[in-house]
Amino acid sequence: MNDSTIRIAAAILIDQAGQTLLVRKRGTQAFMQPGGKIDAGEQPVQALARELYEELNLHIKVEDATYLGQFSAPAANEPGFTVQAELFQVQIDVAVTPAAEIEEIRWIDPTGDGGLQLAPLTRDTILPLYRASLIDA
Repeated sequence: MNDSTIRIAAAILIDQAGQTLLVRKRGTQAFMQPGGKIDAGEQPVQALARELYEELNLHIKVEDATYLGQFSAPAANEPGFTVQAELFQVQIDVAVTPAAEIEEIRWIDPTGDGGLQLAPLTRDTILPLYRASLIDA
């Protein structure tokens, strides 16, 4: 891993209707999965739980987060950087509210893009992965 790689933990948050939550950070255009940078010495699932609480006031149990793998794509908001995501899936049945740097949240039907501008990782990897899991289910 080099200095142009941003390590994050991210979640496919799924509500009871099967919709997935996307977030947009203040001052940006692209919607993406909630999550954030992994701090030094922090396990990815711990980073995810911390970020979901900071960004969405959402408390999750780490054992409820299913690890899906590691995925990379060009960073949406930092030109020249690559984002490397440790991706988890989490089912939730509580309301979430944007906090910290999150300006907007949107629940979307995962079979489409919700008419939103999506971050490359979300558009090219994460939503197709989720769609494939729905077909296999």
